[in-house]
Amino acid sequence: MPKTEIRTVCKVDFDKPASEQPQLHNRWHPDIPFAGTIKDGETVKIECVDWTGGQIGNNDSADDMKNVDLTKIHYLSGPFEIEGAQPGDLLLVEIMDVQPFQDRPWGFTGIFDKNNGGGFLDEIYPSAAKAIWDFEGIYATSRHIPGVKFAGLIHPGILGCAPSAEVLATWNKREGELVACNPLADRDVAHLPQPINTHAGAASKEVAEKVAKEGARTVPGRPEHGGNCDIKNLSRGSKVYLPVHVAGAKFSVGDLHFSQGDGEISFCGAIEMAGVITINFKVIKDGVEGMGLKSPIYIPGPVEPSFGPGRYIYFEGFSVDEHGKQHYMDVTVAYRQTVLRCIEYLRRFGYSDYQIYLLLSCAPIQGHVAGIVDVPNACTTLGLPMDIFDFDISPAAALKAGETKRDLGTCAFETGVKEGKITNGGANSKISFGGGLTYKE
Repeated sequence: MPKTEIRTVCKVDFDKPASEQPQLHNRWHPDIPFAGTIKDGETVKIECVDWTGGQIGNNDSADDMKNVDLTKIHYLSGPFEIEGAQPGDLLLVEIMDVQPFQDRPWGFTGIFDKNNGGGFLDEIYPSAAKAIWDFEGIYATSRHIPGVKFAGLIHPGILGCAPSAEVLATWNKREGELVACNPLADRDVAHLPQPINTHAGAASKEVAEKVAKEGARTVPGRPEHGGNCDIKNLSRGSKVYLPVHVAGAKFSVGDLHFSQGDGEISFCGAIEMAGVITINFKVIKDGVEGMGLKSPIYIPGPVEPSFGPGRYIYFEGFSVDEHGKQHYMDVTVAYRQTVLRCIEYLRRFGYSDYQIYLLLSCAPIQGHVAGIVDVPNACTTLGLPMDIFDFDISPAAALKAGETKRDLGTCAFETGVKEGKITNGGANSKISFGGGLTYKE
């Protein structure tokens, strides 16, 4: 029979708080009840709220970004029962389409205040800031970062199946051990179970209390199930193979992005949006053992913004931090330096540091590990597509950039603030020695 309609298994209500909608939840826990049932082999549509649950507005103030409540985030659609799925199976998730709502053709990119979420560069850029993006078909433009236009590589930031009780206990144990030995000042290194603003979907009061006590926060991705991986290439046409840990899989999805750069560096760094994702589900029996998987794998789809290999500028970074301190094979330090080199470059054309920080978070930049064996320096690169700008940013143009003064506006800051702070934090950081290495007794 011909297909007449793709079923919508989850609808969201923008007139009701996300925390009051039973088809949404914001914790990973095996006891959160099903929000619906999907047949093995079925293609369905799933509506999603933006990752803040509607806390950020389409306006010219970053007050909402500065004061965002990070206990009220990642309201995921689900969990859904996939008929026939059992522990040890793989769930093949094929992303058929992702689109913003027709009556909400906009999204946002943000920088959190260092004291409320922070981001990859918060030791240097601690202020809250925001850019609003308008969607026209496949393209995004922003009044807060003029002079750029690019096609979105639309994707979900979060998808995964619920953990079993045993897997959940493993997560809480190992992340608790990390928190217990945290040497960093004023910085969370993991988010342990937190009862405040837990939303357990349609759970009974008793189950909701259990989820509040034990449920894993959705902030990090985790090896056993994927989760919040923020992989920009998980776009239309992609296939993701997810391990199943509980009967029915209990699949959830959310945190939709219109576009994102590799690393999503500002934390709220994609073009965040509410929207609709279309997915086909297939159960692969005993697939975990059959493929020998310990973590999800994926095959990218055929849809991606196209820039010729000669239309990128690549910036390099190494394991020497901005204070001149040498680190051992530290990829995080290297990538931070790579981003800073790009910010310094684009600054010549008239953008502020905060505008560039926002742009590099959400534009289709290519981040790569170039070298990981040449002691003591890891080397990372960042590829910036030149054709997203409506003016020349080539090295030849950079040499003459000071001759032409462009008015490139400003991103949004909190009320009464005209420009963000630039600080020199991290000077007392200790030398890092990679991770997982054998130490002296």
